[in-house]
Amino acid sequence: MATCVFIQIRCTPGKTYRVAEEIALREIHSELYSTSGDFDLLMKLYIPKEADVGKYINDKLLDIDGIERSLTTMTFKVF
Repeated sequence: MATCVFIQIRCTPGKTYRVAEEIALREIHSELYSTSGDFDLLMKLYIPKEADVGKYINDKLLDIDGIERSLTTMTFKVF
């Protein structure tokens, strides 16, 4: 079973749509939303059980130009 994580993403001003398009092209997410508040995007993704979460996120997401900051929330149990 894969690990479900939520990642909030803050983008460089004016780059949110470009970042969202690049994420969509990479097909790594389950869901992707634009949001209000401190972060611009909220992404839900499933990381393969055998993968290192931090490395997976660094390799698959954080090299996208226009991402200023991210906040990852791990999940443990579904109710």
